[in-house]
Amino acid sequence: MTSTREVTEEQPLTPERAVAAAAALVPDLAARAAEYDVDGALPAADLAALRDAGLLGLMVPPRLGGAGAGFADYARVAMELGRGNGATALIYNMHASVTGALAQTPDELARALGATDAYFAARDRILTAAVRDGARYAVAMSEPGAGSRLSELVSSYRADGDGFLVEGHKCFVSGAEGAAGYLVAARSAAEPDKVSQFLVPAGDGVRIAPNWDVLGMRATASHDLHLSARVPADALLGGVEGLALLVAAVMPQWLVASYAAVYVGVAQAAVDAAVAYVGGRKLATLPAVRARIGRAEASVAATRLAVLEAARRVDDDPGSPETNRWVWRAKLLAGDTAARVASDLLEAAGAGASRRGQPLERLYRDARCGALQPATSDVCADWLGVAALGGDPNAAGTAPRW
Repeated sequence: MTSTREVTEEQPLTPERAVAAAAALVPDLAARAAEYDVDGALPAADLAALRDAGLLGLMVPPRLGGAGAGFADYARVAMELGRGNGATALIYNMHASVTGALAQTPDELARALGATDAYFAARDRILTAAVRDGARYAVAMSEPGAGSRLSELVSSYRADGDGFLVEGHKCFVSGAEGAAGYLVAARSAAEPDKVSQFLVPAGDGVRIAPNWDVLGMRATASHDLHLSARVPADALLGGVEGLALLVAAVMPQWLVASYAAVYVGVAQAAVDAAVAYVGGRKLATLPAVRARIGRAEASVAATRLAVLEAARRVDDDPGSPETNRWVWRAKLLAGDTAARVASDLLEAAGAGASRRGQPLERLYRDARCGALQPATSDVCADWLGVAALGGDPNAAGTAPRW
């Protein structure tokens, strides 16, 4: 098996090679998906395959040994992985969200916000570890009772010597087991209006509560996380307190649109599974079955184009009002399309396809989760409605978006 070091040193990863590598993994991911789903277990073999293919370094800049991919490159990789196993793709999405946000925040912007040399050194260590050591990072943002809304978080942090003490209870931490560190959002105990993010390393002060048992995306192993961890000052992302809400509103791509690419892949997997199932049972002679497959195929193709357009705009003009509108469109379309397509195709295939162990049954459950993940389809639709009516979608409403 090729090691991460061999991939990065002998065959440097490029965005195009990354997409090809992800596509090559699809058959094996799909073959293992059912077993991981039944057990609700972390897809360890899948994650090892991502590491060995060098994909953990996708967003890392070339100067640190990575592929230096953009958001559109990430979207294409995530779509491929989603075709194989949506749960594996979601865990990968969390890692890419951490490494991508770190790598794609321009140095001049970070310095303008107050970032110090220590922050840049810590950032480079985190990114280098993803390539050199195969370090994988998870996101610990959601909380019981607050969901993913940063403005409602209860987890807190306070100054502690030359660093911080971060305390709280997080939920829906995809790929919690085996992560090298966690992107944790928390509120300042001294100034509660400030919400900041920290990269908290696994180890002392971090405890995983294995309680994940849900309808879909079972193999994300999204267990709860309990924190009472002391971290150094350079664990504060951006090097400045209080940036989390600002970044979420101004540049929401990693919190919103990154999920979209995964669910395009899941929706495509549902189409592929339906075609295989129907063809093997002589149902393709039924016009109603063919029509459902045709509508599903067209819907997935259109949604793929919308997500790729959003991703292109993120690379070309990040944070602009029109780019952000496409970001929210992408999440809404992908979540709703995946759920609708999987439901329609399961109905077209018939009761036999709903048996446990049938790919369409698992894909139906996984696809249903797309509209539920942040930002939910209702939140996305409301944001877009306010924007279409000429209002400020980040400020309108009775509660903050984040």
